Amino acid sequence: MKAIKIIKEGLVQSVELPRPDLRVGHVLLKIDYVGFCGSDLNTFRGLNPLVRLPIIPGHEIAGTVVEIGADVAPEIQMGMRVTVNPYSNCGRCAACKNNKPNACQFNETMGVQRDGAMAAYIAVPYEKVIPGDGLSAKELALVEPMSVGFHAVDRASVTDNDVVLVLGCGMIGIGAIIRAVRRGASVIAADVSESKLALARRLGAKFSINTAAEDLKQRLDELTNFMGADVVIEAVGRQETYLAAIDAVTFTGRVVFIGYAKEPIPFDTQFFVKKELDIMGSRNALPKDFEAVMDYLKSGTCPVDQLITAVCTPDGAHAALNAWVKDPGSVFRILVKF
Repeated sequence: MKAIKIIKEGLVQSVELPRPDLRVGHVLLKIDYVGFCGSDLNTFRGLNPLVRLPIIPGHEIAGTVVEIGADVAPEIQMGMRVTVNPYSNCGRCAACKNNKPNACQFNETMGVQRDGAMAAYIAVPYEKVIPGDGLSAKELALVEPMSVGFHAVDRASVTDNDVVLVLGCGMIGIGAIIRAVRRGASVIAADVSESKLALARRLGAKFSINTAAEDLKQRLDELTNFMGADVVIEAVGRQETYLAAIDAVTFTGRVVFIGYAKEPIPFDTQFFVKKELDIMGSRNALPKDFEAVMDYLKSGTCPVDQLITAVCTPDGAHAALNAWVKDPGSVFRILVKF
Protein backbone atom coordinates (compact mmCIF):
# COMPACT_ATOMS: atom_id res chain seq x y z
CA MET A 1 0.00 0.00 0.00
CA LYS A 2 1.08 3.61 -0.53
CA ALA A 3 2.13 5.73 2.46
CA ILE A 4 3.88 9.02 3.14
CA LYS A 5 7.01 9.23 5.30
CA ILE A 6 8.91 12.22 6.58
CA ILE A 7 12.40 10.78 6.39
CA LYS A 8 14.33 13.73 7.79
CA GLU A 9 14.17 17.52 7.84
CA GLY A 10 13.01 18.73 4.43
CA LEU A 11 12.50 15.27 2.93
CA VAL A 12 9.14 13.57 2.37
CA GLN A 13 8.76 10.39 0.34
CA SER A 14 5.89 8.31 -0.97
CA VAL A 15 6.70 4.71 -0.02
CA GLU A 16 5.18 1.24 -0.44
CA LEU A 17 4.37 -0.66 2.75
CA PRO A 18 2.53 -3.93 3.51
CA ARG A 19 -1.12 -3.61 4.45
CA PRO A 20 -1.41 -3.73 8.26
CA ASP A 21 -2.47 -6.93 10.00
CA LEU A 22 -5.75 -6.86 11.89
CA ARG A 23 -5.49 -7.72 15.58
CA VAL A 24 -8.17 -8.59 18.10
CA GLY A 25 -10.13 -5.49 19.10
CA HIS A 26 -8.98 -3.53 16.05
CA VAL A 27 -10.63 -2.32 12.85
CA LEU A 28 -9.07 -1.73 9.46
CA LEU A 29 -9.78 1.64 7.91
CA LYS A 30 -9.39 2.61 4.30
CA ILE A 31 -8.12 6.19 4.49
CA ASP A 32 -10.04 8.80 2.52
CA TYR A 33 -8.37 12.05 3.62
CA VAL A 34 -5.72 13.01 6.16
CA GLY A 35 -4.89 16.61 7.04
CA PHE A 36 -1.40 18.05 7.32
CA CYS A 37 -1.28 20.08 10.54
CA GLY A 38 1.17 22.53 12.05
CA SER A 39 3.02 19.77 13.91
CA ASP A 40 3.59 17.96 10.60
CA LEU A 41 4.90 21.19 9.10
CA ASN A 42 7.26 21.63 12.04
CA THR A 43 8.43 18.03 11.66
CA PHE A 44 9.19 18.75 8.01
CA ARG A 45 11.05 21.92 9.03
CA GLY A 46 13.02 20.13 11.77
CA LEU A 47 11.33 22.14 14.53
CA ASN A 48 9.24 19.47 16.27
CA PRO A 49 11.03 18.38 19.48
CA LEU A 50 8.50 15.60 20.15
CA VAL A 51 8.78 13.68 16.88
CA ARG A 52 10.67 10.45 16.23
CA LEU A 53 12.00 10.28 12.68
CA PRO A 54 11.45 8.74 10.21
CA ILE A 55 7.70 8.78 10.67
CA ILE A 56 4.41 8.45 8.87
CA PRO A 57 2.64 11.74 9.73
CA GLY A 58 -1.05 12.45 10.07
CA HIS A 59 -3.67 12.45 12.83
CA GLU A 60 -6.55 14.38 11.22
CA ILE A 61 -8.37 11.42 9.81
CA ALA A 62 -11.33 10.53 7.62
CA GLY A 63 -11.67 6.85 6.79
CA THR A 64 -14.04 4.00 6.03
CA VAL A 65 -14.33 0.74 7.96
CA VAL A 66 -13.39 -2.12 5.61
CA GLU A 67 -12.57 -4.94 8.03
CA ILE A 68 -13.54 -5.67 11.63
CA GLY A 69 -11.48 -7.80 14.02
CA ALA A 70 -12.71 -10.06 16.79
CA ASP A 71 -14.14 -8.57 20.00
CA VAL A 72 -15.13 -5.25 18.44
CA ALA A 73 -18.25 -3.46 19.74
CA PRO A 74 -21.32 -4.05 17.53
CA GLU A 75 -21.88 -0.33 16.85
CA ILE A 76 -18.82 -0.40 14.57
CA GLN A 77 -20.16 -1.47 11.19
CA MET A 78 -18.65 -2.30 7.81
CA GLY A 79 -18.68 0.62 5.40
CA MET A 80 -19.10 3.15 8.20
CA ARG A 81 -17.42 6.52 7.58
CA VAL A 82 -15.40 7.53 10.66
CA THR A 83 -12.78 9.74 12.19
CA VAL A 84 -10.28 8.67 14.84
CA ASN A 85 -9.16 9.90 18.25
CA PRO A 86 -5.40 9.87 17.54
CA TYR A 87 -4.09 10.08 21.12
CA SER A 88 -3.01 7.18 23.30
CA ASN A 89 -3.28 7.02 27.08
CA CYS A 90 -1.83 4.70 29.67
CA GLY A 91 -4.72 4.65 32.15
CA ARG A 92 -2.31 4.77 35.10
CA CYS A 93 -0.70 8.23 35.28
CA ALA A 94 -2.09 11.19 37.24
CA ALA A 95 -3.79 12.72 34.19
CA CYS A 96 -5.55 9.47 33.32
CA LYS A 97 -6.63 8.94 36.92
CA ASN A 98 -8.04 12.50 36.88
CA ASN A 99 -10.14 11.61 33.80
CA LYS A 100 -7.97 13.72 31.50
CA PRO A 101 -6.54 11.12 29.11
CA ASN A 102 -5.86 13.89 26.57
CA ALA A 103 -2.95 14.97 28.80
CA CYS A 104 -1.64 11.47 29.55
CA GLN A 105 1.96 11.65 30.71
CA PHE A 106 2.86 8.86 28.29
CA ASN A 107 0.65 9.91 25.36
CA GLU A 108 1.83 8.96 21.89
CA THR A 109 -0.02 10.95 19.25
CA MET A 110 -0.32 9.42 15.81
CA GLY A 111 2.14 11.05 13.44
CA VAL A 112 4.32 12.40 16.23
CA GLN A 113 5.57 9.78 18.68
CA ARG A 114 4.22 6.87 16.58
CA ASP A 115 3.30 6.35 12.97
CA GLY A 116 0.22 8.20 11.80
CA ALA A 117 -2.52 7.82 9.25
CA MET A 118 -0.99 8.97 5.96
CA ALA A 119 -1.30 5.55 4.38
CA ALA A 120 -3.88 3.78 2.26
CA TYR A 121 -4.96 1.65 5.25
CA ILE A 122 -4.49 1.82 9.02
CA ALA A 123 -5.52 -0.53 11.82
CA VAL A 124 -6.67 1.10 15.06
CA PRO A 125 -8.29 -0.02 18.33
CA TYR A 126 -12.06 0.16 17.90
CA GLU A 127 -12.34 2.36 21.00
CA LYS A 128 -10.56 5.13 19.10
CA VAL A 129 -12.99 5.04 16.18
CA ILE A 130 -15.66 7.77 16.11
CA PRO A 131 -18.63 7.15 13.76
CA GLY A 132 -19.12 9.92 11.22
CA ASP A 133 -22.89 10.27 11.68
CA GLY A 134 -23.59 11.58 8.20
CA LEU A 135 -20.63 13.93 7.88
CA SER A 136 -18.61 14.03 4.67
CA ALA A 137 -15.06 12.71 4.49
CA LYS A 138 -13.67 16.24 4.22
CA GLU A 139 -15.66 17.35 7.26
CA LEU A 140 -14.37 14.39 9.27
CA ALA A 141 -10.77 15.33 8.43
CA LEU A 142 -11.38 18.71 10.12
CA VAL A 143 -12.81 17.32 13.37
CA GLU A 144 -9.56 16.70 15.28
CA PRO A 145 -7.89 20.10 14.74
CA MET A 146 -11.11 21.97 15.51
CA SER A 147 -11.55 19.90 18.67
CA VAL A 148 -8.23 21.22 20.02
CA GLY A 149 -9.59 24.76 19.83
CA PHE A 150 -12.90 23.67 21.32
CA HIS A 151 -11.03 22.09 24.23
CA ALA A 152 -9.16 25.32 24.99
CA VAL A 153 -12.44 27.22 25.24
CA ASP A 154 -13.77 24.58 27.60
CA ARG A 155 -10.60 24.86 29.70
CA ALA A 156 -11.29 28.59 30.10
CA SER A 157 -14.94 27.99 31.05
CA VAL A 158 -16.00 30.65 28.54
CA THR A 159 -19.49 32.11 29.01
CA ASP A 160 -21.69 34.68 27.28
CA ASN A 161 -20.35 37.36 29.64
CA ASP A 162 -16.78 37.04 28.39
CA VAL A 163 -14.69 39.00 25.94
CA VAL A 164 -12.39 36.41 24.36
CA LEU A 165 -9.22 37.31 22.45
CA VAL A 166 -7.88 34.55 20.20
CA LEU A 167 -4.26 35.01 19.12
CA GLY A 168 -3.76 33.09 15.89
CA CYS A 169 -6.46 32.22 13.38
CA GLY A 170 -5.13 28.99 11.95
CA MET A 171 -7.31 25.90 12.15
CA ILE A 172 -6.96 25.51 15.92
CA GLY A 173 -7.58 29.20 16.55
CA ILE A 174 -10.59 29.05 14.24
CA GLY A 175 -11.90 26.17 16.32
CA ALA A 176 -11.55 28.28 19.45
CA ILE A 177 -13.37 31.17 17.78
CA ILE A 178 -16.25 28.95 16.70
CA ARG A 179 -16.65 27.42 20.15
CA ALA A 180 -16.47 30.77 21.96
CA VAL A 181 -19.01 32.32 19.58
CA ARG A 182 -21.35 29.36 20.08
CA ARG A 183 -21.13 29.96 23.81
CA GLY A 184 -22.24 33.56 23.32
CA ALA A 185 -18.92 35.27 24.04
CA SER A 186 -17.80 38.46 22.33
CA VAL A 187 -14.78 37.31 20.32
CA ILE A 188 -11.82 39.34 19.07
CA ALA A 189 -9.58 37.60 16.53
CA ALA A 190 -5.93 38.57 16.05
CA ASP A 191 -3.61 37.45 13.27
CA VAL A 192 -1.18 38.79 10.66
CA SER A 193 -3.25 37.43 7.75
CA GLU A 194 -6.17 39.50 6.51
CA SER A 195 -7.74 36.48 4.77
CA LYS A 196 -7.72 34.52 8.02
CA LEU A 197 -9.21 37.45 9.87
CA ALA A 198 -11.95 37.77 7.25
CA LEU A 199 -12.85 34.12 7.80
CA ALA A 200 -12.79 34.64 11.58
CA ARG A 201 -15.31 37.47 11.18
CA ARG A 202 -17.49 35.30 8.95
CA LEU A 203 -17.46 32.65 11.67
CA GLY A 204 -18.69 35.12 14.29
CA ALA A 205 -15.73 37.11 15.60
CA LYS A 206 -17.09 40.52 16.52
CA PHE A 207 -13.82 42.33 15.91
CA SER A 208 -10.46 41.56 14.34
CA ILE A 209 -6.96 42.96 14.78
CA ASN A 210 -4.32 42.65 12.09
CA THR A 211 -1.18 42.66 14.22
CA ALA A 212 0.99 43.24 11.14
CA ALA A 213 -0.65 46.65 10.70
CA GLU A 214 -2.06 47.55 14.13
CA ASP A 215 -0.73 47.70 17.68
CA LEU A 216 -2.47 44.83 19.47
CA LYS A 217 -2.63 46.41 22.93
CA GLN A 218 -3.70 49.82 21.67
CA ARG A 219 -6.51 48.38 19.54
CA LEU A 220 -7.60 46.05 22.34
CA ASP A 221 -7.79 48.98 24.75
CA GLU A 222 -10.06 50.78 22.27
CA LEU A 223 -12.32 47.76 21.95
CA THR A 224 -12.53 46.96 25.67
CA ASN A 225 -12.40 50.47 27.18
CA PHE A 226 -8.95 49.65 28.61
CA MET A 227 -10.28 46.60 30.47
CA GLY A 228 -8.53 43.93 28.41
CA ALA A 229 -9.94 40.53 27.48
CA ASP A 230 -11.53 38.27 30.07
CA VAL A 231 -10.01 35.27 28.29
CA VAL A 232 -6.97 35.12 26.01
CA ILE A 233 -6.37 31.95 23.99
CA GLU A 234 -2.88 31.67 22.50
CA ALA A 235 -2.91 29.45 19.39
CA VAL A 236 0.41 30.37 17.76
CA GLY A 237 3.30 29.16 19.88
CA ARG A 238 5.69 32.09 19.60
CA GLN A 239 7.46 34.13 22.27
CA GLU A 240 5.75 37.36 21.27
CA THR A 241 2.24 35.87 21.44
CA TYR A 242 2.91 34.20 24.79
CA LEU A 243 3.98 37.56 26.22
CA ALA A 244 1.16 39.42 24.48
CA ALA A 245 -1.38 37.10 26.09
CA ILE A 246 -0.31 38.13 29.60
CA ASP A 247 -0.32 41.79 28.58
CA ALA A 248 -3.75 41.61 26.93
CA VAL A 249 -5.72 39.75 29.60
CA THR A 250 -7.74 41.70 32.12
CA PHE A 251 -7.11 41.68 35.85
CA THR A 252 -8.37 38.36 37.29
CA GLY A 253 -8.67 36.99 33.74
CA ARG A 254 -7.85 33.60 32.25
CA VAL A 255 -5.08 32.74 29.80
CA VAL A 256 -4.99 29.46 27.89
CA PHE A 257 -1.88 28.43 26.01
CA ILE A 258 -2.27 25.91 23.17
CA GLY A 259 0.77 26.61 20.99
CA TYR A 260 4.12 25.00 21.74
CA ALA A 261 6.74 27.74 21.99
CA LYS A 262 10.02 26.67 20.43
CA GLU A 263 12.27 28.48 22.92
CA PRO A 264 12.30 29.46 26.63
CA ILE A 265 10.26 32.60 27.32
CA PRO A 266 11.27 35.23 29.93
CA PHE A 267 8.05 36.30 31.66
CA ASP A 268 7.74 39.30 33.96
CA THR A 269 5.95 37.24 36.59
CA GLN A 270 4.78 40.24 38.64
CA PHE A 271 1.74 40.37 36.35
CA PHE A 272 0.81 36.80 37.21
CA VAL A 273 0.36 37.96 40.79
CA LYS A 274 -0.85 41.54 40.32
CA LYS A 275 -3.56 40.46 37.92
CA GLU A 276 -4.28 37.28 39.93
CA LEU A 277 -4.41 35.34 36.68
CA ASP A 278 -5.56 31.83 35.94
CA ILE A 279 -2.92 30.53 33.52
CA MET A 280 -3.66 27.21 31.87
CA GLY A 281 -2.25 24.89 29.27
CA SER A 282 -4.52 23.08 26.87
CA ARG A 283 -3.44 19.81 25.29
CA ASN A 284 -5.18 17.79 22.59
CA ALA A 285 -8.90 17.20 23.18
CA LEU A 286 -11.40 15.01 25.02
CA PRO A 287 -14.13 12.86 23.46
CA LYS A 288 -16.71 15.48 24.41
CA ASP A 289 -14.78 18.05 22.35
CA PHE A 290 -14.89 15.75 19.31
CA GLU A 291 -18.65 15.39 19.84
CA ALA A 292 -19.12 19.15 20.10
CA VAL A 293 -17.24 19.75 16.84
CA MET A 294 -19.29 17.12 15.06
CA ASP A 295 -22.50 18.70 16.33
CA TYR A 296 -21.32 22.02 14.93
CA LEU A 297 -20.44 20.50 11.56
CA LYS A 298 -23.89 18.88 11.37
CA SER A 299 -25.41 22.35 11.60
CA GLY A 300 -24.29 22.94 8.01
CA THR A 301 -22.96 26.43 8.77
CA CYS A 302 -19.24 25.63 8.51
CA PRO A 303 -17.58 26.94 5.31
CA VAL A 304 -15.66 23.71 4.82
CA ASP A 305 -14.25 24.62 1.42
CA GLN A 306 -12.72 27.80 2.82
CA LEU A 307 -10.93 25.82 5.53
CA ILE A 308 -9.32 23.47 3.01
CA THR A 309 -6.61 25.34 1.14
CA ALA A 310 -5.51 22.44 -1.05
CA VAL A 311 -5.94 18.73 -1.68
CA CYS A 312 -2.96 16.71 -2.88
CA THR A 313 -2.06 13.11 -3.64
CA PRO A 314 0.59 11.19 -1.67
CA ASP A 315 3.05 11.85 -4.50
CA GLY A 316 2.36 15.58 -4.17
CA ALA A 317 2.95 15.75 -0.41
CA HIS A 318 6.55 16.99 -0.61
CA ALA A 319 5.61 19.83 -2.95
CA ALA A 320 2.61 20.75 -0.78
CA LEU A 321 4.75 21.02 2.36
CA ASN A 322 7.40 23.03 0.50
CA ALA A 323 4.72 25.48 -0.64
CA TRP A 324 3.41 25.76 2.94
CA VAL A 325 6.90 26.55 4.25
CA LYS A 326 7.27 29.36 1.72
CA ASP A 327 3.90 30.95 2.53
CA PRO A 328 2.65 29.69 5.90
CA GLY A 329 0.12 32.48 6.39
CA SER A 330 -1.91 31.45 3.38
CA VAL A 331 -2.71 27.90 4.52
CA PHE A 332 -5.54 26.65 6.70
CA ARG A 333 -5.41 22.96 5.90
CA ILE A 334 -3.87 20.75 3.25
CA LEU A 335 -5.61 17.41 2.84
CA VAL A 336 -3.95 14.35 1.37
CA LYS A 337 -6.38 12.19 -0.60
CA PHE A 338 -5.79 8.44 -0.69
